Amino acid sequence: MNGALSWPFLRLYILVLGYFSANAILNVIIPLQGHAWGASNTTIGLIMGAYLFTTMFFRPWAGQMIQQHGPIRVLRTILVINAFALVLYTFTGPAGYLVARMLQGVSTAFFSMALQIGIIDALPEKDRSQGISLYSLCSYMPGIIAPVLALGIWQSGSSSYFTVTMVTIAIFTGVFGYTARMDSSRELPPKASTLQRSGTWSSLGQLVRNPLLRNCSVVMLIASVVFGAITTFLPLYADQLPSGSAGIYLMLQAASVVLARFLLRKKIPSDGRWHTPFMIGALILLTAASQLVSISVNGGFIFLYTGAVLMGIAQAVIYPTLTTYLSFVLPEHSRNVLMGLFIAMADLGMSLGSIIMGPLADYWSYSGMYGICAVLGIVLILFVLLQKQSMTRYAQQLPSSGIRNPS
Repeated sequence: MNGALSWPFLRLYILVLGYFSANAILNVIIPLQGHAWGASNTTIGLIMGAYLFTTMFFRPWAGQMIQQHGPIRVLRTILVINAFALVLYTFTGPAGYLVARMLQGVSTAFFSMALQIGIIDALPEKDRSQGISLYSLCSYMPGIIAPVLALGIWQSGSSSYFTVTMVTIAIFTGVFGYTARMDSSRELPPKASTLQRSGTWSSLGQLVRNPLLRNCSVVMLIASVVFGAITTFLPLYADQLPSGSAGIYLMLQAASVVLARFLLRKKIPSDGRWHTPFMIGALILLTAASQLVSISVNGGFIFLYTGAVLMGIAQAVIYPTLTTYLSFVLPEHSRNVLMGLFIAMADLGMSLGSIIMGPLADYWSYSGMYGICAVLGIVLILFVLLQKQSMTRYAQQLPSSGIRNPS
């Protein structure tokens, strides 16, 4: 095997599996533990949202640091911080959980940027979308088994199982990450760009000035709000349903992500063109899935599990499509920092899905909150349709890009 499926890259994907296994378990344990402590949905949302809210702030800096020091050096350092955060969960209360989530947020900012930038730099353009898709696929694969494992740990009533699981993951990722290798196929620019010299945060203006980055970021931000609301509150929502299990829902959603990303990895556009119909189709799935989850309180498990499958397919398509597109159209001398900004918008959306949707669930209901998520999907569809012409005009002005007119 070669390209995105060669052994060095397979090692990276295994590392991703181990790293995100902890997150998949904690996504179930933390809301349940918070509820057991008597915390409101708002408080649970704040603890859950602190993870990716912190990640958001460190993404752009991570892109800059990785460009300066290389992905492997950064990766080895950050895995130590992640191991400490995982151990912290095993002996602390709500305040400790908040600190641990923030430490995980810092770790994930650097971990995911190191892996994705390393994959983009090391693979030829024709394999780039496959590499990104396989990375994303492996980040979701733990979600197939981990929710059931997490529920088993919770229902056992023994904290020792949770402790052993977190410590094992911390050791595995640390050892496996230290032996990872990534060889770049391209040299770094000899001089830092003006964008990089002026500081990471000055690049925020690109979110306004660059229409391609701005539009992709808006789509990713709002879609991630929906994904975040599902991740945080579905374990609690399932207890109110006449039928259906949070574990089965999360398994189906994760399995759909994995299967769709594997089967569609060659279908995701990797030509630098903006494919409006393709994106609209993914957003229709997102909208339908949200509405099905919303009405499952009355419709039952068929609506809930159908929503899980559709949500998984939408999640499988939206992120790698936008990431691959931006990897072509962003200027190479500042691409790492700007990609960090884009991924930060995904983190912000996931965080807001916990922080904002928690109070809405307290005020209305989980069902009403997921109905709002469906409305957000409709807004995104209209946004993409309205921005099609601007995306076309701007892409035509890109110098020596080799990009054809978007369709």
